Amino acid sequence: MALSDFIAFFRFQYLTTRLQELRVREVQLGSHTVSSHGYAVARTHKHDWLILLLLVLIVAILDIIHPFYRYVGKDMMTDLKYPLKSNTVPVWAVPLYAVLLPMVIFLVVYIRRRDVYDLHHAILGLLFSILVTAVITDAIKDAVGRPRPDFFWRCFPDGKDVYDTLGNVVCHGDKNIIKEGHKSFPSGHTSWSFAGLGFLSLYLSGKIKAFDRAGHVAKLCLVFLPLLFASLVGISRVDDYWHHWEDVFAGGLLGLIVATFCYLQFFPPPYHSEGWGPYAYFKMLEEAGGVTQAHSAQNVGQQGQSTESQAENNHGCMGLTLARNHSSTFNDIESGTR
Repeated sequence: MALSDFIAFFRFQYLTTRLQELRVREVQLGSHTVSSHGYAVARTHKHDWLILLLLVLIVAILDIIHPFYRYVGKDMMTDLKYPLKSNTVPVWAVPLYAVLLPMVIFLVVYIRRRDVYDLHHAILGLLFSILVTAVITDAIKDAVGRPRPDFFWRCFPDGKDVYDTLGNVVCHGDKNIIKEGHKSFPSGHTSWSFAGLGFLSLYLSGKIKAFDRAGHVAKLCLVFLPLLFASLVGISRVDDYWHHWEDVFAGGLLGLIVATFCYLQFFPPPYHSEGWGPYAYFKMLEEAGGVTQAHSAQNVGQQGQSTESQAENNHGCMGLTLARNHSSTFNDIESGTR
């Protein structure tokens, strides 16, 4: 056998083996769908879903009970006489952009990746972020009972203020409006917004590898966009005179902290090399004996040294696109781009 034939034979063997590894990775990335693994994943986390139902019940109870009716004297009314306005961002709109919008994005990622682990944990983490934030927010609202900036007109809709012998207000407005007037701190709109959109921001930063040290500022713009929208919602609460600025600041901080904790419960930090996928996905690969393929699919590496780092440069979003067709992949390998 000639030396050239010998080299060509081993070159063909190497390329064949490399192509098989890539095909195995494609199977792994595309074989964990809702129909094949959805029930098993949900059953594993059945207790988490039961806890979510309990949180919903707690939120309903906290909304029914009366908040603490704090003493409000006549000299305090100076800062509570702002006009009673309607909400710029209505209550019904908050679940749309804070819950449904992130879920739509999760579904888009699932359609491209076919990874039920990512879809399930993203939805579960988002719901936990929203509901834990809601419980904490409503509990503090009821305990503090801070009057809203428009409390005067809630308490005295005719503009005639009345006080008892101790100087406390004697409200004669609608009971439900007065009750809502004692729920200023913290801002529920703001905390919900940062809980949902903050979780979405973390999710996107992991998926697009915003902190891969490549210096792509456009990625940061995408990450900051949900946070900007949440901030504008918080500002609207001050502009509508439903909240003091301290209420909005505390609500935003609360929502963002809870979102971070809930996200890190299911996903690695966004700056981690495996930050694009949930912990459960990597654990599944290890248990299936696919550690080698998992590293080739997960490890971004630095300066384009790994296969997936090259894929990220091509597609711009880690793990969202399966490998290209086999013929083009074979050509890439042979040309040395993989």
